[in-house]
Formats: sequence, structure tokens, C-alpha cells
Amino acid sequence: MERRTLGAAALEVGAVGLGCMPMNWAYTTSQQRGERSLRTVHAALDAGSTLLDTADMYGPFTNELLIGRALKTRRADAFVSTKVGLLAGDQHVVANGRPGYVKRACNASLRRLQTDVIDLYQLHRADPEVPVEETWGAMAELVGAGKVRALGVSAMGVGSVGVRTAHRSDGDLYEGTIRQLERVQQVFPVSAVQAELSVWSRQALERLLPWCETRGIGFLAAMPLGNGFLSGTLTPGQGFEPDDIRARHPRFTAEMMAANQPLVAGLRRIAERHGPGVTPAQVALAWVLGRGRNVVAVPGTKRVEWAVQNASASRLGLSPRDVWEIEGLPGARGSWD
Repeated sequence: MERRTLGAAALEVGAVGLGCMPMNWAYTTSQQRGERSLRTVHAALDAGSTLLDTADMYGPFTNELLIGRALKTRRADAFVSTKVGLLAGDQHVVANGRPGYVKRACNASLRRLQTDVIDLYQLHRADPEVPVEETWGAMAELVGAGKVRALGVSAMGVGSVGVRTAHRSDGDLYEGTIRQLERVQQVFPVSAVQAELSVWSRQALERLLPWCETRGIGFLAAMPLGNGFLSGTLTPGQGFEPDDIRARHPRFTAEMMAANQPLVAGLRRIAERHGPGVTPAQVALAWVLGRGRNVVAVPGTKRVEWAVQNASASRLGLSPRDVWEIEGLPGARGSWD
């Protein structure tokens, strides 16, 4: 697989990574299958998807434990990215950016992941009660202590994981993110920024991705398949289990899924031009990878076949006509605001 470089730390990863969140959190968690997910991690690593993206809040904690089982025998093959700063409660998520907590959380993540060092430690959310420079300074000390290799920021819209931020659009959120990034850059270099980017969610292209490009910062494209919608495997009105975040996402109502079918149809047309076996998901991922040499796509899955299929998207070359058609597709309908 093609390799790409993240930030000033010059850390190399496969162009397509593996988002591990669906294995333990946010997507139908009532029937977790640890062994199946473990096979998926191994298959992704075999396919060159070296970046494994997790967080201590996924589960909480169970996702890191799962990844730790894989790292026990595959540490040299993997680039480990985990996150700190959010605590998951029964009905809500709470930010905690206190320096002491950050350091304790890092030690706990290292134990669960069964590793001596985290390759990329991301701030999941800034704590509004703690100056972000203090939180970032504590994370920088972890780099100095040899527990972390590089630092990143998760700029994900809170609504994208099923919890809304009142009266804030994606654009407003990224403006705030850029201001925070400029502040923490004065303390310690940012190696990567993670934010949603896909054919049906392009807000990061306006300012956030260009900001990263001009500073040599890696961009981790989260949810590049639109929570699975752009894969073309979901049907309008199919329904989701109550603990699946899509059950309360405005774009996954039967009405909005039907309204957004032209997006999938367009991706499918392009896939068919590229020959048998090429899927809409691979076209969607190839488009994301084409947004910049600093972009790494991080699709999430717990299935072996999809992890392998996603990894192969790095070899799919889109023509100028393909890109023109994708960028001419109608905007997605249904949003948090």
C-alpha cells in the first residue's frame, strides 16, 4: 500500500487506516464479537492498513483492550493512534483535560494496548474548563517521557458521534478548531488533525484541510464512507438497533436515506466504469485520498472483507472525469442543524 507521512514527526502510515470504534462502540454494540474484530485487525495489517485508530472512551476501554490483543504479536506492523480527553457516561460525554488526568489516562492506555509507546496521541476534545495549552503541555511532556511519539487533535463534530453541540454548524466548529490549533502549535507541534471528510461531508475542505496542508500537518479523514452509507450496502428504512448512533442521526431516517440515494448511484456508476469488483466504497475512499498527499483515510469496520476491500482503494486511480462527476453530485440532505 502507498505510504503517507504525518506531520513534523515524519511518521509513515498506510494511506488507508482502520477505524476501530465500530468494534466496541457506537455501532450495534449489543452483540460484540471480539474474535471477529480481532481477525479484522490482523487482516487490515496484512493489507497494509498500518494505522489503527482507537480511543480510551470507545467501550469505554474495551476497544483499546481489543487492539492490545492484536499488538501483542503485531506491534512492529502497527501504527497506534489513541485519544484522551473524553469520559463516556450512560447518557452523555464529558471532557476532561486536566494535566494530571491526561497523564494517568496515558499510562492506562499503554497498559490496555500492551505497548511501551503510543505512536499518535490525540486530544479527543478540549475541556472548556481547562486552558487547552495546559492540556497540550501535559501531552507534550508524555512525548518527552518517551510514552508518546507524536500529538494530534480530533476535530470531529460532536454530532457525528451521536451527541449534539447546540446551535453550532460544522463550519463554526472548524473555525474554533483552527483557533485552538493555532494556540497549541505554540506549545508543541501538531502532527495530525482528525476530522470528518467524505463525499457527503466536505466542510473540512473549506478551511481545515488547507490549514493543515500549508503547515505540513497530516489529516486523518474520519468516516470517509459516511457512517457506511456511501458503501451502498444500506437501504432506506432498514432500521438500526437502539444503541447504533445511526438510529438517531438525521441522515439515516428512511426519508433522508432515500433522498441521498443519488450519491450512492453516482459512486456506483463510476465504480462500474473501473470494472468488475470495484465498489462505491472504494471510489469514495479514492476520492478522499485524492484531496491531498497529507490525507489518510480512516474507514471504520469490524468485518474482515470490508477492511480488505477498503485497503485496496489505495490502488484505485480516479480519472479527472471521475473526480468531476463526484464533485458534481448533489449535496447530502439531512443535518444536525
